[in-house]
Amino acid sequence: MDVNRLRLLLELSRRGTITAVAEALTYTPSAVSQQLAVLEREAGVPLLERAGRRVALTPAGVVLSRYAESVVAVLEEAESALAATREHLAGPLRIGAFPTAARTVLPPALVTLGRDHPGLELMVTELDPSAVPGALRSGAVDVAITSDYDYVPAEPDPAIEVAPLLEETVYLASAAAAHGGPVTRIDDCREAPWIAGSPGSMCHALVVRACQVAGFTPRVRHIADDFATVLVLVGAGQGVSLIPELGLAATRAPGEEPAVASAGVTLTPLDTRRRTGVACRRGTASHPAVAAFATAIQESAASRRPATLRR
Repeated sequence: MDVNRLRLLLELSRRGTITAVAEALTYTPSAVSQQLAVLEREAGVPLLERAGRRVALTPAGVVLSRYAESVVAVLEEAESALAATREHLAGPLRIGAFPTAARTVLPPALVTLGRDHPGLELMVTELDPSAVPGALRSGAVDVAITSDYDYVPAEPDPAIEVAPLLEETVYLASAAAAHGGPVTRIDDCREAPWIAGSPGSMCHALVVRACQVAGFTPRVRHIADDFATVLVLVGAGQGVSLIPELGLAATRAPGEEPAVASAGVTLTPLDTRRRTGVACRRGTASHPAVAAFATAIQESAASRRPATLRR
């Protein structure tokens, strides 16, 4: 059986539709269907069945998809082992990172990699953490900086390995003048307008879930994915928001306390934490380029970790 067709079956088991597989892997839907039909002939048993507009795996398809996951992982390990025999690192390394990481811990790591491994072609793509698993599985990126929150934990993915990098405090950002007094708890913000990230993003999910845990649904007035913009909107009395420690790094001078990160904004530390990690496809952590990136990003994170950041 062809390995590329096994990859298509594996993606179908994860994504549920031919169209979603085609979009993720830059195929046409008809090409995906044709390749899966060939795989069925190779397997000698039906692998797919129609379920309305979706395509479901038959019991045989489920069994083969499980083996396909192991086959793909072993091939990744083999490629990593072969890469380790080369004298120098070379070729493309596709890196995904969410915006605050891309502005803070990533640049020093890129400098280190460029200096120590000039043969690597470093390619960075901004990715929300919610998009990281799909990007890794499809091969759009080789390694990624990702994160999750206490209120929005990441779903375990057997195809993805994640090594811990940072743990950050999350702050409640508010402007006292706009709300009639100090705001120190999420409970205090039931009637306040909220500022959140784009729907579908991890930061949007954090705001919604944190408020739900506090017993209410937030009234989201503004959508902003850049934390500097969020702080300006908070300072202008446009609402309250939740901001992790790295989100403040680009908005204050070195050594300045988080509580004075932006004029007119009060930042109250919460018990909520954001956990940041380095993610790669299962079987690729030992690839020399991926391992070099992991080392460089760990060193960068350690060198700039303020007191509120912990491993």
